[in-house]
Amino acid sequence: MPSALPDGEPVPDDGALPAHALAGAADRPLGFYLHVPYCATRCGYCDFNTYTATELRGTGGVLASRDNYAQMLTDEIRLARKVLGDDPREVRTVFVGGGTPTLLAADDLVRMLGAIRDEFGLADDAEVTTEANPESVDERYLATLREGGFNRISFGMQSAKQHVLKILDRTHTPGRPEACVAEARAAGFEHVNLDLIYGTPGESDDDWRASLDAALGAGPDHISAYALIVEEGTQLARRIRRGEVPMTDDDVHADRYLIAEETLSAAGFDWYEVSNWATSEAGRCLHNELYWRGADWWGAGPGAHSHVGGVRWWNVKHPGAYAAALAAGRSPGAGREVLSDEDRRVERILLELRLREGAPLSLLREQGLAASRRALAEGLLQEGAYAEGRAVLTLRGRLLADAVVRDLVD
Repeated sequence: MPSALPDGEPVPDDGALPAHALAGAADRPLGFYLHVPYCATRCGYCDFNTYTATELRGTGGVLASRDNYAQMLTDEIRLARKVLGDDPREVRTVFVGGGTPTLLAADDLVRMLGAIRDEFGLADDAEVTTEANPESVDERYLATLREGGFNRISFGMQSAKQHVLKILDRTHTPGRPEACVAEARAAGFEHVNLDLIYGTPGESDDDWRASLDAALGAGPDHISAYALIVEEGTQLARRIRRGEVPMTDDDVHADRYLIAEETLSAAGFDWYEVSNWATSEAGRCLHNELYWRGADWWGAGPGAHSHVGGVRWWNVKHPGAYAAALAAGRSPGAGREVLSDEDRRVERILLELRLREGAPLSLLREQGLAASRRALAEGLLQEGAYAEGRAVLTLRGRLLADAVVRDLVD
């Protein structure tokens, strides 16, 4: 089941933000994340805030059905307009995630985008992305999205090998994600991403190479490759605990990452974030860069997280509770926190160090600077960038990114 929300102070019923959160807002990009919590089935590794029809039955889920979901998201988008007041910013990025957003009708996704356009306006060069399950779209669906203003799409491929997909409880047919890329291109999508997962129990190096080759052969301009994380409470965690499938160790994850870097770079893809590669700067995911650079975004939907001007908040998780709050005219926020200057400094290091441009050394305290000099000597940071005042990970540093970050934030 989905993981628990963090603790925090209450969110006002009207969702109002402290005045300081909006100070200087015009100088920061604004994005929207729209969460669609529905899935046809639950994948064995997933602990996202998602629900199948069976899980919602008898729990108030009728208040938040697929049929009326676009209207609920529209209601929260209108709430965002009230909370942000006369904020003049047009929206720079929109990302629809889940769950499986494409379980909704394409017209519903277009309607939610239309609400953002009506309330805030979209920048002329706005990036508008939706995630999609390969089995839940066809040519007509994709054409409707493109005509409605979507210009980027991300397909969950995970693997090209049937036995790996089976372990992950993925239901799509091998080869279908690659076909989806061609269909998206035909519909007019310029930017297409494929998501891959490495380190699944039972996956071999050759399986992983085959997945990379299949993804590249499809012709996307962006590929995300993530190490499988086995979260407590998931079906996969229970299977590993019972000894039904083996746990993949960190050395295997490192080997698979090196294979990904070698294969993708040889094909003209450059890394710009530890787990993300693109064929050009235009192919990078601008929405995710908002997160990594601490910009502003409003997350609409059950369990969605938002951040504006150093204030972070999160919505109630269950679709029924979310629907009830909006129906009562209340913010669906479950809690929030106001980040201190120190919190924001630490988060900048945590997030920016993962980027190709790295983090300024000026963010580091004395112990962090000492740690950065050790990391430089150990070949974890790039010498040229360091001399210019930035901490930028080397390839070896990317393999140990979490450990490097922990040392630098001290």
